[in-house]
Amino acid sequence: MKYTSIQVAPLTPAIGAEIAGVDLAQPLREEQFHEIHAALLENLVIFFRDQRLSIEQHKAFGRRFGPLHIHPALGTREHPEIIEIKADENSKQVAGEVWHSDVSSDPEPPMGAILHITTAPATGGDTLFVNMYRAYETLSAPIRTMLDSLGAVHDGNVYQGAFYGATRDSPAKQHAVSTHPVVRTHPQTGRKALYVNRYFTTHIAGLSAFESAALLEMLYRHCERDDFKCRFKWRENSVAFWDNRCTLHQAIFDYHPQRRFGRRVTIAGDTPV
Repeated sequence: MKYTSIQVAPLTPAIGAEIAGVDLAQPLREEQFHEIHAALLENLVIFFRDQRLSIEQHKAFGRRFGPLHIHPALGTREHPEIIEIKADENSKQVAGEVWHSDVSSDPEPPMGAILHITTAPATGGDTLFVNMYRAYETLSAPIRTMLDSLGAVHDGNVYQGAFYGATRDSPAKQHAVSTHPVVRTHPQTGRKALYVNRYFTTHIAGLSAFESAALLEMLYRHCERDDFKCRFKWRENSVAFWDNRCTLHQAIFDYHPQRRFGRRVTIAGDTPV
């Protein structure tokens, strides 16, 4: 696509692009909005540098793409749409270290998420993203045919784990468990993508435990290939906006005891089909 209101520089042939020529703190012109949306669909995750956003400006940018999703376990009391991403010298681990698609356990998982990092470590702290279209398309035809008819169970009760002490909710709360297609069709591009991840997916419906575990491990190892990925190096006031329907991501916690802080808004999605 030819862009006239923004500049788009791809990071890799598979996924990712840096966007320049726009100030996200200001209301987007219609042409800018449509081109940013097009760049997201084309590149799956897009990045912006040197963006200074207040909480309200951050939420306003997210709302241009749809209603904001309220996370079932995270979020601040003052701004339930905002998730704080933080680590410091006292952190033993961070959220997002396992490859995942955000809140895939919801009946209607998020469409996407926008992360604004305001404090970045001097070294380390990168985020990896993977193209799940390409993961599906590079499987053999017999495997694709088999996967097209399968569903997988995604369990949100992983939130009862290590990070639950920092959430708004009671540890007794039960979270959503949903069955989604192993291969989902993107509602806007019409392309098929693998839709399983190590964090939320517990098993494939209708298979034995042995069959499910073997098949899922094969799929995980396949989709985590380096040629499906991009790696983003954070600097202060950088923004990442990813399409949650066709990507996985992983936060690398290799910067202890340095500090990292940011905020995320998440955009509501629809039922995977």
